[in-house]
Amino acid sequence: MRQGERSVRGRQGGVSLVGLIIGLFIFIIVALFGMKVIPSFMEFRTAKSVIQALAREKPGATPGEIRQAFYNRALIDGVEAIKPADLEITKQGNEVVIKFEYRKEIPLFTGVALCIDYRASSGGQ
Repeated sequence: MRQGERSVRGRQGGVSLVGLIIGLFIFIIVALFGMKVIPSFMEFRTAKSVIQALAREKPGATPGEIRQAFYNRALIDGVEAIKPADLEITKQGNEVVIKFEYRKEIPLFTGVALCIDYRASSGGQ
């Protein structure tokens, strides 16, 4: 019986201390990266939902009215990366299409930054 126990223990494996430290290091790097990128992405998603809602709610509005409505909603929702003047407003048939695009630079380390190009349209393009 003891011979069987030894062979089972010999086959069992686990995480070594070095493996655990390396795993934690990778997890911390990914978490720090995510904590810097996620707020930028959430702001983009908020701005995109604002222009989609405005296109649905104000199909007959003038570009000035749409810009003012965007300004009001962006102020409430905390969208700072896009200004009303950055919106490209066109009409396609009876539908208002609102577009924007911008570049966000997220500093990661000293001298290293991540550049993300965001682009959205209310017309499904």
